[in-house]
Amino acid sequence: MRFLVIRTSSMGDVALAAPVITEILKQYPQIEITLVTQSAFGSFFRSIRNLQLFYPDFKKRHKGLYGLFRLFRDIKKQYRIDYVIDLHDVLRSKFLRWFFKLTGVPVAVIDKGRTEKRQVIKGKKKIHLKHTVERYYDVFARAGFSVQPEDGPWIIPATEKQGEISALLGAPGILNIGVAPYAKHALKMWPEENMVRLLNLISEKLKVKFWLFGGIDEYERLVAFQSKVISSSVVAGKHGLDEELTLISKLDFMITMDSANMHMASLVGTRVISIWGGTDPLTGFGAWKQPDDYSIRIPVSELTCRPCTIYGKGRCRRGDLACMNWLTPEKVFEKLVNLKIV
Repeated sequence: MRFLVIRTSSMGDVALAAPVITEILKQYPQIEITLVTQSAFGSFFRSIRNLQLFYPDFKKRHKGLYGLFRLFRDIKKQYRIDYVIDLHDVLRSKFLRWFFKLTGVPVAVIDKGRTEKRQVIKGKKKIHLKHTVERYYDVFARAGFSVQPEDGPWIIPATEKQGEISALLGAPGILNIGVAPYAKHALKMWPEENMVRLLNLISEKLKVKFWLFGGIDEYERLVAFQSKVISSSVVAGKHGLDEELTLISKLDFMITMDSANMHMASLVGTRVISIWGGTDPLTGFGAWKQPDDYSIRIPVSELTCRPCTIYGKGRCRRGDLACMNWLTPEKVFEKLVNLKIV
């Protein structure tokens, strides 16, 4: 039996499909899966057996409505699909699953809990919603295949990179700490000077090496950031995703915003300290299987406007970005000490 699973973006959400696909294939050996996703995300899934990756070309061959019909035909030509699992539920995936449904293939679609999330944002209910991974599990359950969640790691970095990356790490006795200081939206990003101060507080107490992660578009900012932090090295723009995942898996821990790097760290089994502002783990996007205390944020009871956004878009309604500015470097450092992280 072959499932077609659709999840083409965003990076963190694609990565979160790894534990679900891994456990489905492990617990149901009669199933094979073809995953439709972007080629840039292939590193998340290369170690998974009985999984085939199909990379659509949305810029040319599979662009537009006719391109999606061509994508349907291309998949159908290569595989006999018995069930479609839509983990994305966007316009592209709606059309693609509709083409399969017209041919009699059953379909199961993710429930993103949009109404529940709006209620959290509007302050009507400050409750902890299902995690995205759990919502992915639910889609397979509706198709008749429930799974028992297992412990990670769920992303296994490429083995051929292990020796090369190990050679980069600091000498014995030095703490290797990953840092992803930026995020796509301002409501998810701690002021840069706060992060610089936090890292300097850590380096005053411990022998450390900081590894700076981010997107290729953040490279210049990270180079400038590096000049402000001793014993730091920029990773972004110098290594591919395979190498980055391998390096993250070897870190003592990682400090991130609410970003794809947070998800990558948790999925390779590395401790991750995440700093939250306008968004919140309440809405189901926290670091998978990490202790709640590792998500550092101003409590909702103390700052009732939090969370004010699901994905980080928009502007601070107060005008002072209190959710980030109230988190001083000293407070975050004290939290790390109390958690015995440093």
